[in-house]
Amino acid sequence: MDGWLLLLVVAGAVVVAGFARRLDLQVPLVLVAVGSVASFVPGLPRPALDPELLLGVILPPLLYSAAIDFSFASFRRNLRAIVRLGVGLVVITTVAVGFFSSWLVPELTLGAALVLGAVVAPPDAVSAVAVAVGRRLGLPHRMMSILTGESLVNDAAALTLFTIAVASVTGNRIDLEPPVLFFAYEVAAGIGVGWIVGRVVRFVRRHLADSALETVLGIIVPFAAYLAAEQVHSSGVLAVVTAGFVLGSARSSDAIPTRIQERQVWRTLDLVLETFVFAYMGLQLKFVVDDLRGEGLPVHHVFLYGLLVLLLVMAVRPLALFVGTALRRVVGRIRSRPHSELSWTQTLVLSWAGMRGVVTLAAAAGVPFVTASGADFPGRGVISAIAFTVAVGTLLIQGITLPMVIRRLDIADPAEIRYVEEQRALARRISRRAVVDCLDEARRSLKGTDAEGVVDRVRRVTLARLEADETEDEEQPADRFSATSAAFDRWRRTVLVRQREALLDARDRGELDDEVLRTVLDGLDIEQAATETRLQRFTTERG
Repeated sequence: MDGWLLLLVVAGAVVVAGFARRLDLQVPLVLVAVGSVASFVPGLPRPALDPELLLGVILPPLLYSAAIDFSFASFRRNLRAIVRLGVGLVVITTVAVGFFSSWLVPELTLGAALVLGAVVAPPDAVSAVAVAVGRRLGLPHRMMSILTGESLVNDAAALTLFTIAVASVTGNRIDLEPPVLFFAYEVAAGIGVGWIVGRVVRFVRRHLADSALETVLGIIVPFAAYLAAEQVHSSGVLAVVTAGFVLGSARSSDAIPTRIQERQVWRTLDLVLETFVFAYMGLQLKFVVDDLRGEGLPVHHVFLYGLLVLLLVMAVRPLALFVGTALRRVVGRIRSRPHSELSWTQTLVLSWAGMRGVVTLAAAAGVPFVTASGADFPGRGVISAIAFTVAVGTLLIQGITLPMVIRRLDIADPAEIRYVEEQRALARRISRRAVVDCLDEARRSLKGTDAEGVVDRVRRVTLARLEADETEDEEQPADRFSATSAAFDRWRRTVLVRQREALLDARDRGELDDEVLRTVLDGLDIEQAATETRLQRFTTERG
């Protein structure tokens, strides 16, 4: 893709995303729709990117950003469910789509159909509609952990199956035989590389003591982990995720400026990359049609095949989830063990959150043109068209209906709500105890009336918020963040904005020195960031 076209796509995607947010629309869906229409603009060059660029440049930062914000304890606690979805369901989808497509599509051999199955199998970390909608509508924490964990590991399973299937069709040899050993090596080596990269960067960052340098080093991590893993022919996806877990677990010990800076940097990168990816998906429509016509294939027939495969992909996930849940409950009753399965409504929501994205498109573009013997790869154009149909179809159909499904079903988890409330109360008790102990120690060590006044002032200011939170929780135990607290934060934000405006006006009139202004604004920025975070959490939990 030419540089000017890339810049045009990114800029246009950001503008469209901005208007979509102002209208309270789902940004990915709007971007795909607008991109599909824009692809038919006369004279528009084809926005083509090398699949290695998609997998090696766009995917790593998105995976890493999700991993550093994801609790490894939650990942480990839900590991069985994550592996069932991220590995087991990927294998089931690959096999189901492979055999169905080989029977349905005349242009596909069984091997090529299995390649198609691996291409469309993984719900994508970039297609974060499910996670974003889930946060906004208040999905239980366990469901969010399973969805996020699945998106972090399923790409590795799908790309490994893709490599094996492509090798079987082209006649090339994979690095290790049999395929099970190859998969085990990809997993183990990828995790090992990611752990080493994470530990090394963690050690270096601990000795930098410079927020800007720490942030720059953090940006480099996902690319370094991915490329290092690729050099030893292991899973770059798992390397990036592992490095993210290693560094994410150490974020609480980073300096406050580093945490604030990194949070904004990754939020910005996520926005740019995700908007570009969804716009890029839509822009492929016309050129997929042109490729089919160029190969002399019946366009309508191929897209009909794509719709049938799309329906199969959407059906396999709920079928596998419900059957698996029923079997585990039966086994639990036979063994007289209490089960901890999700409710049927929660399972239904989980089964409907299977949107595809950049990995599907990148893998489809990475299908070889010829086999080892020099023959054309069977059905390559059909694979690309069906992959596009599945990616866009799941995004539009499931992405549009997922909020309605969540709202209609009762998916609240009372036990989890009680657990969270208990943990919040525990956190407040720990905080109160730390404050009291610290101030008692200060009172004993300091002398004089002024020192006593300082300690009393700190005590009043520090304990005020804790006491307010405790009172609100006692009065409204069902609300994690009461309307009173939200109103306080809204007015606090308004006051901070007015302070900023007054200071800027004084600077513009020449009354206030610009250097002094910047120092004062730095303090206001930190306070406003905390206020905005509390308001965002209130909005999220209220839906």
